[in-house]
Amino acid sequence: MIPDPLHPAVVHFPIVFVVMLPVLVVGALWAVRRGTAIKRAWSVVVVAAGLLASSSWLAVRTGIAQEDRVEKVVAERPLHSHEEAGERFLILSVVGLAVIGTGLLKGSVGRAGRWVGAVAAGALLLAGWQVGHTGGELAYRHGAASAYHQGAVAAARPVDGDHDEREEYAREE
Repeated sequence: MIPDPLHPAVVHFPIVFVVMLPVLVVGALWAVRRGTAIKRAWSVVVVAAGLLASSSWLAVRTGIAQEDRVEKVVAERPLHSHEEAGERFLILSVVGLAVIGTGLLKGSVGRAGRWVGAVAAGALLLAGWQVGHTGGELAYRHGAASAYHQGAVAAARPVDGDHDEREEYAREE
């Protein structure tokens, strides 16, 4: 029942959470302004940020586990670009969780944490877009999925415009 490859199935969770997070932040800020208790309103945001960080960690781990297979059909440059974007996103999501968590505090520190958390949610959305974009390019432009189709591995070729890598790849076969 577990999908193989697992990485493409797992990566949709951080995408959902990173898109939901700014919406939840706006809703929580609105609710606090209307008189809802800070812990009640902002806890939803903290939980979503925690789920984002957790699912990002899982996405990075599954990506690392499947890297060896995919690098046989995809040039190093786009694969490395996606890997770096994913690791950066994981770090930012953990930092974002810490910042957003300060929004549960009372007083000016909590207020600042909520507003800085709102900015962090927006920045995470941009970083998430970059990871998704590079991952989509791996799958749809560079043929990463072909690593999981028998007989297709030999036909797959990197198309990133890096002639040296393609020539090296062709020589290896």
